[in-house]
Amino acid sequence: MKTLKFKTNINCGNCIRAVTPTLNEQVGAGNWQVDTANPDKILTINSDSVDTEKVKAAVKEAGFEIQPA
Repeated sequence: MKTLKFKTNINCGNCIRAVTPTLNEQVGAGNWQVDTANPDKILTINSDSVDTEKVKAAVKEAGFEIQPA
């Protein structure tokens, strides 16, 4: 299992709901989470077959910023 972490600006429940469909499509439901309590709003992805560029594109498509943590 590979773990990736990204800094984002996904900072509340509504933001998480907005990005959920695209992240579920890219990495699967239950394979990601956002720590909104962390100042960097860390998106953690646990998956064996994750494509970093597709994750970045999915988050940006949902209207959020993302960069490696």
